[in-house]
Amino acid sequence: MDFLKVEGHSNLLRDKKTNSIINTNMSEYDDYLSRKNSKNEEKQKIQKLELELANIKDDISDIKNLLRGLANGSK
Repeated sequence: MDFLKVEGHSNLLRDKKTNSIINTNMSEYDDYLSRKNSKNEEKQKIQKLELELANIKDDISDIKNLLRGLANGSK
């Protein structure tokens, strides 16, 4: 593969064939993966909480309907 150094950046190379930029600094890459994984975990946590909240709302609605039924039946 043919690479060119990116001017002003010692850890960046440009692939001549695809014109893409490649970061050769592994610690920056590891940091990127860590941030990406953290964001994915946070996203999954939020989705789980939203689902649990929707279930709680449904349960509360069911309880309210049961209480209304009991109140209307006792009159």
